[in-house]
Amino acid sequence: MPIMNQNDTTARIAHVFRGTFVHSTPRVAVEILQDCILGVDDEGKIAFIEKDQDVASLSKTWGFKTSDIKQLGQYEFLMPGMVDTHIHASQYSYSGTALDLPLLEWLNTYTFPVEAKYKDLDFAKDVYSKVVRRTLKNGTTAACYFATIHTDASLLLGELADKFGQRALVGKVCMDCNSAVPQYKESRSECKEETDRFIKELLKKEYPNVKPVITPRFAPSCSSSLLSELGEIANNNKLHIQSHISENKEEVELVKTLFPGCKSYTDVYLKHNLLTDRTVMAHGCYLTDEELEIFHETGSAISHCPNSNISICSGMLNVRNVLNHKVKLGLGTDVAGGYSPSMLDAIRRTLDTSKALTIQDPQHETLSFEEVFRLATLGGSEALSLDDQIGNFVVGKDFDALRVNVCVPDGPIDLFPGEGPKVILEKFLNLGDDRNITEVYVAGRQVVPLQDT
Repeated sequence: MPIMNQNDTTARIAHVFRGTFVHSTPRVAVEILQDCILGVDDEGKIAFIEKDQDVASLSKTWGFKTSDIKQLGQYEFLMPGMVDTHIHASQYSYSGTALDLPLLEWLNTYTFPVEAKYKDLDFAKDVYSKVVRRTLKNGTTAACYFATIHTDASLLLGELADKFGQRALVGKVCMDCNSAVPQYKESRSECKEETDRFIKELLKKEYPNVKPVITPRFAPSCSSSLLSELGEIANNNKLHIQSHISENKEEVELVKTLFPGCKSYTDVYLKHNLLTDRTVMAHGCYLTDEELEIFHETGSAISHCPNSNISICSGMLNVRNVLNHKVKLGLGTDVAGGYSPSMLDAIRRTLDTSKALTIQDPQHETLSFEEVFRLATLGGSEALSLDDQIGNFVVGKDFDALRVNVCVPDGPIDLFPGEGPKVILEKFLNLGDDRNITEVYVAGRQVVPLQDT
């Protein structure tokens, strides 16, 4: 288990928790640490995690009072915050509706007309405030957001994420062609100029946990010249990159038509220098083994969005095959193609999809709930190349965490005698909701219960 950082006892301790901690490691999908004590310093980093047998010694070493300890109850535990590796903040206003069309029709009928409204900053502030608050309440401590083509509204999303305390990658969307809504696209030069302005303005704010991410919407909505320019901007500034790939069959065929000089959808992004170890691509339902090998070689990641994949009938990603190719993979809600903003839903739909693939092929190795728990936490941090900062309870990492109580009054979970912490974890993942998430911390800052700021 992680050990005390004995080299630095100068930091002040801001939080001390005692009880059960559940997290993942690269080797173990679920590690349960019982009767432990965890300290968070005033910079929001995990200072120590130890067995609680010698609290007096720890308090002396780290300078906290035993009365400062937050004791977790019998049916409580701390777990790492969940990481949503793909969510469209700008689509939140119609989440739970408009799920009757396939992808390309869905974009032109519902998505582009709504996203065009974000030139109105009052509209943007209302929706973006609600999606950040809702996802935080549901345990999303880190989110990789698509905004819209509007620079000022995208900057506002970054401001709101910082205000409410969510860790976020925020992307100003880039698209210069193939939009059925004429007012919802930019010229190539506008895309480049506004992307440069977005990056400059967001970085100038020096938000501690909110950063820009280069965001070509997807290959069909971007010219080859624009893709090349975005790849150059990302690599020159060492920025994250996000987009979509191989979501449905019609889209894959369209890409073949639009980029005849490329061997595959993956090759389009590869040739434009958009596949790096800071890249996350959503969906990937129809990637070939050869394409997955390119993902592995480049260090690029896939965001699995099972609710969306099923809700708009796109396909089913074989996560086991992705993992067997040693490709980084996290989970995404993909609001609003996915109707739920909760990462607990993403966990459940991931398990459902894996079981459906097993029904189709009994030789398929179904994912376990333990493996999917890891994908929602440590896996997501790896997919966003943030695993040196977040993802589990390792000394020196930021304290992004959820306090979970499976026994809240009028909650969704019933417990029975003899149920241990692993059973309690499984029940929370399958039955729990935001009522069970009583506290949320990002970089040591308590952000839930929400504060009216």
